[in-house]
Amino acid sequence: MASFPNQPIACNDHRVTIIGAGNVGSTLAHRIAQHNLANVVLVDIVEGMPQAIALDLTHAQGLDRHNRQIKGTNDYADTANSDIVVITAGIPRKPGLSRDDLIQINAKIVVEVTQKAIAYSPDAIYIIITNPLDVMTYLAWQATGLPPNRVMGMAGVLDAARFQTFIAIELGVCVTDVRALVIGDHGDSMMPLPRYASVGGIPITELMDRATIERICDRTRHGGAEIVNLRKTGGAYSAPASAACLMVEAILHNQSRLVPASAYLQGEYGLNDIFIGVPTLLGCQGIEKVVELNLTDEERDALHASASSVRQNIDRAGVLLGNCSDD
Repeated sequence: MASFPNQPIACNDHRVTIIGAGNVGSTLAHRIAQHNLANVVLVDIVEGMPQAIALDLTHAQGLDRHNRQIKGTNDYADTANSDIVVITAGIPRKPGLSRDDLIQINAKIVVEVTQKAIAYSPDAIYIIITNPLDVMTYLAWQATGLPPNRVMGMAGVLDAARFQTFIAIELGVCVTDVRALVIGDHGDSMMPLPRYASVGGIPITELMDRATIERICDRTRHGGAEIVNLRKTGGAYSAPASAACLMVEAILHNQSRLVPASAYLQGEYGLNDIFIGVPTLLGCQGIEKVVELNLTDEERDALHASASSVRQNIDRAGVLLGNCSDD
């Protein structure tokens, strides 16, 4: 009689840990498994919650046609030797709250979970999704002590996807023919770049008037808030999960994809010691290169203003964490 192993064997042993089993984390776990990218460990502080989500996703294996192992846990020991750690933990946005309003609570959460994760996965690449994203990415980098190329924030991919979508809707074209780019912070001062947006290779500046382009750019800046205000009880999670999945795939498959991400700058664009959204090459080593665009004076000034806002919030988070440590 034939015998079979108790556990199915996946086609490779890549492991991605997702910290935070809320809407973004659970949807990302589903995306990664569906794309057959890696085995997934879903971690949350709430007992039973990640286990239930993992079991539910496992029930869909045959329907989704993958053989990935998905484990839910409250124990960081289960995350050991992960290739990638994605941090989504923290409170989500609610109507009336900006991403920056989340600093006080989320700073403490991100530092704590990152320190727990790095103890078990010191060789992993870390992707931060928690808001305010650029600030949380900086804090996570400090908490890990890793080289900056191995820590990054997921924002530019999502913001560019929103810009891409709004362009396609406005022109009535297939969204896959649209290319778009957004840099700067993942907040109200983000910078959609119309000069670097095109449809089938045609710049959108030749397809739309300036007022229409500015309206689309403004909607991109507030794309997350638009969803928050409609849902009332939380923010976006499907598109953020898809954006993070794209980054995970680029790393695990060493694709050297040119994508915007919150990256650590060391003189690029005239900025130092800050994480902010810029074009990057993303591969198996993490951020392989920060790509410097030839910005106009106006665009450069706007990027520096965006960076100043991020730096102020980094300083604010540092003060808040210092106060917490004194309690």
